[in-house]
Amino acid sequence: MINEAILLDYEAEVIEYTMGDVIFSENQRALFYFQVQHGAVKMYNLNEEGKEFVQGMFQDGESFGEPPLFGNFKYPASAIAISNVSIIKLGKTAFFALLKEHFDIHLQMTATLSRRLSYKAMMMKEISVHPPEHRVLTVIDFLKQKDGNPTTYKVELTRQQIADLTGLRVETVIRAVKKLEEDEEIKIINRKIHR
Repeated sequence: MINEAILLDYEAEVIEYTMGDVIFSENQRALFYFQVQHGAVKMYNLNEEGKEFVQGMFQDGESFGEPPLFGNFKYPASAIAISNVSIIKLGKTAFFALLKEHFDIHLQMTATLSRRLSYKAMMMKEISVHPPEHRVLTVIDFLKQKDGNPTTYKVELTRQQIADLTGLRVETVIRAVKKLEEDEEIKIINRKIHR
């Protein structure tokens, strides 16, 4: 998202996390801009029964956790390293100075936040209205579009990760995937979903 050299000019630091490390917790005060240099992070919530709902997954070059910086509220979800990960971390004051001095970056950030808002609205509709097969296809199509809409797309997510993203149980996702394969909406090759 933001060029690393620019972030470092504003005194950002690179921090290494190992898989399973918590980057920030739900209800913690937002004080930093985070951008994945290498690796992967997920943001999630847990309900009272301990079921996880994944708000988003972020990889190389993607930022996460910005809305609380702009809205001056606490993190609505926790973030955890799902692989060994290097993260560029920039303080809130320096982040806003960067945006004031680089209008083009500010516009890119606004576009990114708008796309995420659109995704959240789409997922709310999917979760509340549509059957499991439709929810699974919507997530797959969103990921495919995010990766440039290739002719054939291999889904790198596990069935559990798809369940976490759609609010479904993993058993429901497995049944939905089988039904989608029967309906020729997807193909299963070496246990991976292709669309």
